[in-house]
Amino acid sequence: MRRADRRRVLVRRALLFGAILVALLMAVLWLQRALLFPRYMVRAHARAGDGVRGLERLWIDTDQGRVEAWFLRGDGASAEAPGPAVLFAHGNGELIEQWPEALEAYRHLGVSVLLPEYRGYGRSAGSPSEDAIRDDFARFYDLLAARPEVDRSRIVLHGRSLGGGAVCTIAARHQPSAMVLQSTFTSVADVAWEKMLVPSFLVRDRFDNLSVVTALDTPILVVHGRRDGVIPFSHAKRLVHAAKHARLVAYDADHNDCPPHWAPFWSEVEAFLRDADVLR
Repeated sequence: MRRADRRRVLVRRALLFGAILVALLMAVLWLQRALLFPRYMVRAHARAGDGVRGLERLWIDTDQGRVEAWFLRGDGASAEAPGPAVLFAHGNGELIEQWPEALEAYRHLGVSVLLPEYRGYGRSAGSPSEDAIRDDFARFYDLLAARPEVDRSRIVLHGRSLGGGAVCTIAARHQPSAMVLQSTFTSVADVAWEKMLVPSFLVRDRFDNLSVVTALDTPILVVHGRRDGVIPFSHAKRLVHAAKHARLVAYDADHNDCPPHWAPFWSEVEAFLRDADVLR
């Protein structure tokens, strides 16, 4: 084979290898968002919200369309007597309408609840990403803090699983009065490496909770199942170790049954909020 022909063959092979590599990288990038945000697996109910007492629906406009949140006023909270509030972020396989009943205990304590949705979930438009969640949750936080029945000096952030990453994006900008991290991770990059050996530089939505928690000077309650098969218990221990003021509550539970019983959990949360001077 002549030298020029060999050169052309090498160039073709290099181009083919480059195309395959690009295709593989694109597949990895697409797959990780499909796994992190499996929004097509959860469907909104046509009559979502029916029967939820005092439900107020809020919407923000984004460049991808409208995004929804639900506001639930805490018992006794009013413009004349503002009370504490919690912004709650749910897991990646859930919707906001699945949480009002479980979070009713907050309202009984006089704590108002804001449930923001992720883009592309439920009735909300767009596609979810870390950047989109950071921007949307910052706007929802501002709406919550501006409400007359909310004491903006007593806003709590509570995130479950992926929601821990969502509330940490807020905590990086606004130090909360207290934070509850339930079954969440140190970072998505850590989970991707531990579970699938995906190197850190390929992770698009990192949600680096560990860095946020390390910088915070606020009380944090970390709740985790010792048998969590999705996010290992070691993540909870690392978060507690990194935080300045954190306490770990561990349950004999997996990922989706943590806490196994809600009554002891709410007793822990109430005591934590009283210690943090959120409940007075």
